[in-house]
Amino acid sequence: MGKIIAVANQKGGVGKTTTAMNLAASLAVLEFKTLVIDADPQANTTSGLGQDPKLVEASIYECMIDGIEIESIVIPTQLEHLFLVPSHIDLVGAEVEMINMDNREEKMKEVISVVKDQYDFIIIDCSPSLGLITINALTAANSVIIPVQCEYFALEGLGKLLNTIKIIQTRLNPDLGIEGILLTMYDVRLRLSNQVVEEVRIHFKNMVFDTIIPRNVRLSESPSFGLPAISFDADGKGAIAYLNLAGEIVQRNGLQKATN
Repeated sequence: MGKIIAVANQKGGVGKTTTAMNLAASLAVLEFKTLVIDADPQANTTSGLGQDPKLVEASIYECMIDGIEIESIVIPTQLEHLFLVPSHIDLVGAEVEMINMDNREEKMKEVISVVKDQYDFIIIDCSPSLGLITINALTAANSVIIPVQCEYFALEGLGKLLNTIKIIQTRLNPDLGIEGILLTMYDVRLRLSNQVVEEVRIHFKNMVFDTIIPRNVRLSESPSFGLPAISFDADGKGAIAYLNLAGEIVQRNGLQKATN
């Protein structure tokens, strides 16, 4: 049975899509069969993995709203063990269309349940909001990764997200755990980056991943080529950091090696 991990933070620009895309790619390189679901209307994970969102005929939106089978829209990527469920701009309207649906918070869970046994990991890239789509992702997930950038106001909004997670645990998904808090956009030259790392570690202790994602030009460039960092610049600091994160998650989950 695949482990479903949502990557969520309602704050934009914290490295959420970068994390979802590159973590999924790193798990695939470690030969874990991985599905990444783009649940963000901006569709950056979709384009970052080489698909043109404008040409996407069916996405997670059609699965949740129209009942299209998720298996029919899974797209293979350049990496052997990595697969994508794309997004497109129509997902923006999904929240309005879902308002009057029964079990509206569980639509994504229903969609994913059909394929979860076919993958080792399912990574969901959430939109930068705490709206209905993100709530759907958290209801479907086993755990959540929270990216936090090493910048001023890093902890702003984190309390709100943790409170939302608590509400979802109470009402919708009692099994939802926090996989970890991931520090991103770390600049070794800045005293502020080091202060943020220290502050987050003091506040959240064991919840924080050992791996820290650095600011890295190649990491930022890779999506424009439709490639994850590990395919674009395998020796780069960004790619290596995400490979380390994947290793840390594999270890935390007591997994030894991929199941073929």
